[in-house]
Amino acid sequence: MPALTFRNALPADAARCFEIETTAYEGDEAATLEKIATRIAQYPQGFLILEADGAVVGFINCGCAHKVVMSDEAFKELVGHSADAPNVVIMSVVVDPAHQGKGYSRLLMTEFVQRMRAMGKQTIHLMCKQQHVPLYERMGYQYVQPSPSDHGGMAWHEMEMAL
Repeated sequence: MPALTFRNALPADAARCFEIETTAYEGDEAATLEKIATRIAQYPQGFLILEADGAVVGFINCGCAHKVVMSDEAFKELVGHSADAPNVVIMSVVVDPAHQGKGYSRLLMTEFVQRMRAMGKQTIHLMCKQQHVPLYERMGYQYVQPSPSDHGGMAWHEMEMAL
């Protein structure tokens, strides 16, 4: 079993995170290197990295909002983000395909939720594809609605967890 560690992202992590994002997500669904770098620079405490034996294998990143509008594309660049807002909006939950199937996404989410609770956040919101709805329900999220977002030309579903 590899040694697993969690930490907040550093600017030097942007390229590796972009590599994971583009190998794990389809087409236009992946964030650009610039968006990832912006998320790390503007809100590193909302960008959680999982390392296995010192190598980055997955991450979760988010922004915070007073009013959540899941279909707001500008928010993915942290336009409207407010670090002190009570509502967390997850933008990516991703594990390198070479490391999938090891329970890393659940470990990442568990650690992320604990950190958001410790920061006094009230809710966590995310969008996912239909096939991931049951996974997030098992992690404690409630289904909200089909999303009006067509990010990446795909159908999305909104989920929420009360902290």
